[in-house]
Amino acid sequence: MSTVRTVGRWVRPALVMMAGLSLALTGCGGGSAAKSGSELSLVAFSVPKPAYDDLQKDFADTPDGKGVTWKSSYGASGDQARAVMSGLAADYVGFSLQSDMTKLVEKKVVAGDWNSGATKGIVSTSVVTIVVRKGNPLGITGWDDLIRPGVKIVTPNPGSSGSARWNVLAAYSHITANGGSEAAATDYLTKYYANVVSLPSSGREATSAFTSGTGDVLISYENEAIAARQNGAAVDYVVPDTTLKIENPGAVTTTAPDTAKKFLAYVVSDAGQKVFASHGFRPLSDSVTAGDVPGANDPAKPFPAVKKLVTISDLGGWSAVSKKFFDPETGIVTKIQDASGVS
Repeated sequence: MSTVRTVGRWVRPALVMMAGLSLALTGCGGGSAAKSGSELSLVAFSVPKPAYDDLQKDFADTPDGKGVTWKSSYGASGDQARAVMSGLAADYVGFSLQSDMTKLVEKKVVAGDWNSGATKGIVSTSVVTIVVRKGNPLGITGWDDLIRPGVKIVTPNPGSSGSARWNVLAAYSHITANGGSEAAATDYLTKYYANVVSLPSSGREATSAFTSGTGDVLISYENEAIAARQNGAAVDYVVPDTTLKIENPGAVTTTAPDTAKKFLAYVVSDAGQKVFASHGFRPLSDSVTAGDVPGANDPAKPFPAVKKLVTISDLGGWSAVSKKFFDPETGIVTKIQDASGVS
């Protein structure tokens, strides 16, 4: 299928943002609408929706969750955080990035100690992978193959999507984690962006674009690749020898009822983590046995060890990373993406 490159900055136009917010408000019932005592509002990034759907159902079967109903809103992580800041009702929030949660802490929507528990506020983990067409016709084995001439890359837009930021940091760090300089990593990203043909607004939209025929490779979460295969998509995926560990935060808001806190506790429990694992997320604890995971390269051993697994802490933490790579004017990725002309 042919693809079209369009010119524009990586921060999406205000009109598109407003449309996204409108959809989010519609999905959640809107603003600060009155709720019954058993109704909770969940606002999250789009990728884990199937897992949260099952978590809500399973929680309802527990004594703590009996009678609880939900209004849920899903979208790009950054968009969802901004929607909550603008008044979208939320009891439980789940984002792709810690930096999106930090925005809510600064607005006192989420308490400052949200990450003080045993999991440090993380509710799900994964790794960045390379998704390819069934049979891997281009013979993609790792990051270096992505900058070959003619390879068409689909990855979400870091202006709105948290998964996009994980993706591009994984691409960058495969150079620095193996002894390469920052200059060499920046040069790699320049060549990488020269092959990007589509920047959808979220990780889920990127998957939809790829499975509809756009591009040769999709940069995505391991769990998203597994989910695509579970849904019958004709794709394969490669876990690179060097990649980035994805850590997704979740929290309750300062006005949330006690039931929302119990739901968060269920999410990070072994039972909740088994639900996440069934959807391709790596469990938080080694004590959780994932069991067979359909869609994984090896369903019986769905989460192979990564030879060199980089963490966000290795890159300096989200505060430093956000400024260095994604500052709207001076960020390394911002400049490269602007120069590439793809949007």
